[in-house]
Amino acid sequence: MNYVLFNKLANNGEGEKRADALLTSLGVTEGDEYKKIGLVGLDMKEFIGGVTAEDIIYFVGGDGSLNRLANDLDGVEIPCPVYLISGGTGNDFMKDIVENYPSEGYTDIREYIKNLPTIRVNGEERKFINGIGYGIDGMCCEVADQMKAAGKKKIDYTSLTIRLLLFKYKCPTATVTIDDGKEMKIEKVWLASAMNGRYYGGGMKEAPDQDRKGDSLTCVIWHGSGKIKTLASFPSIFKGEHVKKDIVSVFPAKKIKVKFDIPTAMQIDGDTVLNVSEYEVWK
Repeated sequence: MNYVLFNKLANNGEGEKRADALLTSLGVTEGDEYKKIGLVGLDMKEFIGGVTAEDIIYFVGGDGSLNRLANDLDGVEIPCPVYLISGGTGNDFMKDIVENYPSEGYTDIREYIKNLPTIRVNGEERKFINGIGYGIDGMCCEVADQMKAAGKKKIDYTSLTIRLLLFKYKCPTATVTIDDGKEMKIEKVWLASAMNGRYYGGGMKEAPDQDRKGDSLTCVIWHGSGKIKTLASFPSIFKGEHVKKDIVSVFPAKKIKVKFDIPTAMQIDGDTVLNVSEYEVWK
């Protein structure tokens, strides 16, 4: 059996249309050979327990859907290929895979959702796929969630980030510990991320040298600059050139701990976590 799993909430509510488009591109319709299943309310462990090595899963969704898949199936052996079909608004995972680990045809993502890094925040632990952002991008996701709740469907995250940078975000002081080594106090922090992949935030190349197949993470911290200099440097993130600037510090590490002196929102593969004072990640 071929299964097409889709998140109807992905891509601003267009997830099922993307699944239907996939079936059309394959030249098939839902029936005896292909079965379309919505992810909302689906028990993934129970579903995976019922598939065999002869089956194929087409997973239609974005980074958020993939994050939930990885967490739901943490430690579970998947017997059949799982092919990711980009169906979100950001699709940073797929961008990273296509550029860094090219292959012909569909990519089986099973190896990429194993042995993922763990984040501990607000007393809970979870896995993440691409990266986490603590600071202005967390606030950006917080405000975007509020806009979606108010009925706005299309949100320009870049322009939203710029507005927050100029008018609302207040820079905290961070205490950063890398691999249980010496603590560093870093003032005026705009962003403190921990990256498993190279991209996040819908195409921002936050950690251009990060290898998700490796055994370490990359901590990237924007700090010490005023609004105008930070704003002028911001576009360079899309090509990964920001790491050459004096307002950005980069630390490869297996373990990263960051504490802010002001509770701030953060995002984990695009999902918002509010009122965070500190986080710890390891791989």
